[in-house]
Amino acid sequence: MRATTLRNRVSGQFWWAASVVALLLVIAVLVAIFGFVISRGLPALKPSVLFTVTSGTSGGLANAIAGTFLLVICGVVLVTLIGIGTALWMVEFANPSQRRLVRFAIDVLAGVPSIVVGYFLYVALVESLGWGFSLLAGAISLTIIMLPFVVRAADLALSGVPRALRDGAIALGARPATVTFSIAIPWAIPGILTGLLVATGIGLGETAPLIYTAGWSNFMPSLAPTHSPVGYLTYVVWTFISMPFSDSHALAYAAAALLMILIFTLNLVSRTAVDYWVLRTRGG
Repeated sequence: MRATTLRNRVSGQFWWAASVVALLLVIAVLVAIFGFVISRGLPALKPSVLFTVTSGTSGGLANAIAGTFLLVICGVVLVTLIGIGTALWMVEFANPSQRRLVRFAIDVLAGVPSIVVGYFLYVALVESLGWGFSLLAGAISLTIIMLPFVVRAADLALSGVPRALRDGAIALGARPATVTFSIAIPWAIPGILTGLLVATGIGLGETAPLIYTAGWSNFMPSLAPTHSPVGYLTYVVWTFISMPFSDSHALAYAAAALLMILIFTLNLVSRTAVDYWVLRTRGG
């Protein structure tokens, strides 16, 4: 008995130490990436860079910043409507076989390479429909990339709503629509927001699908949905770092630093909002 207890204790301490080491490695990698990008990008983030458009391999990032925000915002709006609507249908109306089929399709979609999505939309939207490189084509490509994360997060969040809450509302005479929008969705909002947060971060970091759909432009976005290319930050990072010019390298590092700052700020604000919502609606 003593030998078994000692063995269990040693095993528990070993796995605890291994977990701590793994955590420290993850933190170290994150700090190394963040420190490398920020240390090289901050010196290049001058006010002129933020308010000047790109000119060849130099200039600023105003057009890329505006284009990034437009593409991601449009993509998030589309994926919110489609993703949450799909999850609501799965949880509230679909039968088990339909639910399994949709979940399988979402899992397959999550595994499709983003460059394949971009090329497919290039053929379907840019060429076949004649949209050209455009804001709408780029937003749709981001929507497809983000969709699996939003659907699965919303599915898990809505499926996790306590049955007692639903039954209690129905017992009080609430209609199914009232139960869904007044009970289920408010309870599931933290999980849904987490999925949207992850999806938005992924959208901010995508390059391949946008190369085929949004193209690139040295000018500020025109807000035209089609036939108007759009600049974005990841294009600057991907393209300008490989050029043999110091100005292009500075812009690439500045764009990378902006993306890191945006993702960090987005995570901080969103997590704070989710925690506040949980405290306000569930009392801790």
